[in-house]
Amino acid sequence: MDWTNSKVLVAGGAGLIGSHMARTLLDRGARVRVADDLSSGSLNNIKDIKNKIDFHQIDLREKKNCLKMTKGIDYVFQFAANMGGIGYITSIGADIMRDNILINTNMLQSAYENKVGKYFYSSSACVYPEYLQKDAKVTPLKEDDAYPADPDQFYGWEKIFTEKLCEAYRTDYAMNIKIARFHNIYGEVYTAFDKQKGKAPCHLIMKALRYPDQDYVVWGDGKQTRSFLYIDDCVEAVLRLMDSDYTGSINIGSDRMVTIDELAEMTIKISGKKIEIKHDLSKPQGVRGRNADLTLVKKVLNWEPSVSLEEGLKRTYAWAQERFAELENI
Repeated sequence: MDWTNSKVLVAGGAGLIGSHMARTLLDRGARVRVADDLSSGSLNNIKDIKNKIDFHQIDLREKKNCLKMTKGIDYVFQFAANMGGIGYITSIGADIMRDNILINTNMLQSAYENKVGKYFYSSSACVYPEYLQKDAKVTPLKEDDAYPADPDQFYGWEKIFTEKLCEAYRTDYAMNIKIARFHNIYGEVYTAFDKQKGKAPCHLIMKALRYPDQDYVVWGDGKQTRSFLYIDDCVEAVLRLMDSDYTGSINIGSDRMVTIDELAEMTIKISGKKIEIKHDLSKPQGVRGRNADLTLVKKVLNWEPSVSLEEGLKRTYAWAQERFAELENI
């Protein structure tokens, strides 16, 4: 797909995935508008491209703002959300559901009214039912496994509701909407290291960087399992999805499952330090196991992860090590 001179809105473009997507689209010749209220994103994430994009600090919970941001736009990438890591999404329900339903309802309606050509919605592996994720040796989750629905968090319920909302807009208004279910995307971005809203890979990297000044503590018993996808692979998969004819929800993630202890040991090895892992069983750890089945995305998009977990962590660790003092203040 030729992005040259296309008018693109990246909503939530100052966050992890959004900032990398904005940068990539710029490199491919697109004219990029970024909308972000900076509640989960940061100007630090886009400081290198801020003078090349049309940036707006704006609240997308309000329809008038969504109409303004989607006017004259060819393609929308909707990453904007009230979200965070397991500690955040297990402690907040009403705010997450209210904010995200407002954002997505207003963004979809505004994109329809402004005749946007293609619309991307970022869903989550959190849509998958808790009853399929009770074992650390979980069977990889296929797209059809989302129903009967029973997500374990309010965040997951909001995501699966919005998937159905997208389906309704596609059916009733013939909108061209793409939906990806992300499985634990990580990489080099300031807000991924946020103490409240950051996620496991970057938090474990920071724990290794702080050691021995602070203990290296893993939440839970460390035996819970997940798969993790490096940001560059994520961006490539989303762009291929936007260029495809596929209309259903699709997994974008890795099918390499590791325990959180194994993830911790990888960061420790990269650090070169001798670190003792401790566990805090009082902290939330989410479902017992989660892994992505990539059968569909391999077939439909001819895509699979190209950056190993070790290599992605190595790149992210080196980036964080260079900015350690800045990250400590986030």
